Formats: sequence, structure tokens, C-alpha cells
Amino acid sequence: MEVAVLLAIATALAFDLTNGFHDSANSIAALVATRAARPEHALILAAAGNFVGPLIVGTAVADTVGGVVTLPASATVTAVGAALTAAIAWNLVTWWFGLPSSSSHALVGGLVGASLIAAGPSGVHWGGFADGRPSGVVGILVGLAISPLLGAVACALLATIAWRLMRRARRRALGPVRRAEWVTAATLALSHGGNDAQKSMGVITLLLIAGGHLTEFTVPLWVKLAAATSLTVGTAFGGWRIVRTVGRGVFRMTPLDGLVSQAGAAGVILGASLVGAPVSTTHVVAAGVVGTGAQRRARHVHWKVVTEMGVAWVVTLPMTALLGAMLFPVWGAI
Repeated sequence: MEVAVLLAIATALAFDLTNGFHDSANSIAALVATRAARPEHALILAAAGNFVGPLIVGTAVADTVGGVVTLPASATVTAVGAALTAAIAWNLVTWWFGLPSSSSHALVGGLVGASLIAAGPSGVHWGGFADGRPSGVVGILVGLAISPLLGAVACALLATIAWRLMRRARRRALGPVRRAEWVTAATLALSHGGNDAQKSMGVITLLLIAGGHLTEFTVPLWVKLAAATSLTVGTAFGGWRIVRTVGRGVFRMTPLDGLVSQAGAAGVILGASLVGAPVSTTHVVAAGVVGTGAQRRARHVHWKVVTEMGVAWVVTLPMTALLGAMLFPVWGAI
């Protein structure tokens, strides 16, 4: 393989690494915050789910991400490399400040910015929906916008049902609830791996096609394993700054809150993966936590923290698009 393709693939795996310690923290935030698991045990659970998810969920999301860029082969490698570098930089900045921003938004923003510099609007597949599935940038953005709302609503409904069923339960019910949290946390970790790892799988496959190493968009097994491994290694580094924000900064969760917020978020993310919608685990999980807390007592939600998270989400796309555009000439010199 040519040097630029190899370097871009390595950058994609590095993006997965940062995604692991940045976004994977969300899948275990409630588990740790409610003291259902020790941090080290929760990390092992998250790592296992993130490794298995990409291998069993399919490649619908990878197909969607791989179709964003419509550039000649040489420009594709440059644009993807610039986009990935921009997304990594944004992940590191927001992780440092403990802000649960979206790696998905960061990658899409970087791809759009770099592709616009490469070829103008024609370098981006804007898309929409085809056969009921998201396609191109518009389809991805619609999925990214709707999924947090679905997460908040799903978790609020589940919390309403759960608290009514458990209103007369005594403290001895805490044990079974905490054990059930392990199941929903594992499902959430698996759903995260199944959705987020596919984003790097998609861009790596796109790079292989651009480099002439593949003739059609079919994700090789080694790409799945490499993406899953990078995400898992990143998860092993933890993301405790973000765990504190999601698990304790929004509102003080009980074990039952943790159970329903994890279950609702996992359901939304798995559903999105099956239809090929790249969603943000960060957005869905955080929105689910807000929905769970607001259903009980809205005044107990720390809305200042929620606002800070919202600002980070809003600025991610334009900032990474700008970074991707700025980095395009740098990658073009490689």
C-alpha cells in the first residue's frame, strides 16, 4: 500500500482509540455512578461489549459513512486523513475538559470540511434517505438529531413505568436492580461498539477502494477486527472525566435510574445500527440521563451542565469542518 493510504488507515485506528476512551465511558457512566460496579470491572465489561459489537451487528453504518465522500481516489485519501485528524483533535480537547461531545459529529464535520476544500459541494454526497435508510450527510445529520430525542423520550417512559412498578419496593430490591444494571450496561457497550466502530470501518474500506486494494465496498474481516481492537484498547484507558459529567454531573442517579437510562439508550442505538444510521452514543446516553432525571423531578437536573454539553454538541460540526478544511493541504503534502 502507498504511504498515504497506510498513514490514513493508522489515523482511522487512532480515531477509534480516542473514541474508545471518549465515548465508551458513556456506556458505563451509570453503572459506576450508581455503585453497581467497581470502575475496573465496568471497564472490562465495556471493553468486551465494544469488541463484540462490531463483529455481530453488521456493516450498515459503515456503508452509510463510506458513502459521504464523492471524490477522486487521490483526493479521497487526503480528505479522509484530514477529517480523521480533525476528529481526533476535537476528541482530545473535549475529553480534556470532560465534555461529552460527539465523535460522530466530529468525523462527519471533518469529512464535509475537507471534501468541500477538495472539490466544493460536488465532493460531498449530501443524500437524504433511500429505501427508508439514511444516505449521505443529510441522512446522517437527521439521525444524529433525532436519536437523542428518542433516547430522552424512551428513558422518560421507561423511568415512569419502572418507578410506578417499584414504588412499594423495599431496599432488598436494590440488589436485583444493580445486577440488572450489568445486563443493560453490557447491551449498551455492545450497541456502542456496533455503531461507533463501523464509522472507522467505513472510512478504512473507503481508503482501500481509493488505494485500489478493493473493487467494491465490502468491509474485510481484518478491518472489523482492527477497528474492534482499537476501540477496545481505547476503552481500557477509561474516560473518567466524562463518566463524572454524565454519571454524576446531570443529576444524582439511583440504581433504578441507571437501569432504565442504559436500557433506553441501548435500544435506540441498536435500532439505529440496524437501519444504518450513525448516531452518537454520547448524545443518546446523555439525553437518556436527562430524560430519566427530568421525568422524576426536573429541578433536580443540573441544567447548567446540560447547557454546557449542548453548546459542545452544537459547535462540534462547524469546528471540525473548519479543522478538516485547514488540515487538507497538510495531508495533500504527504
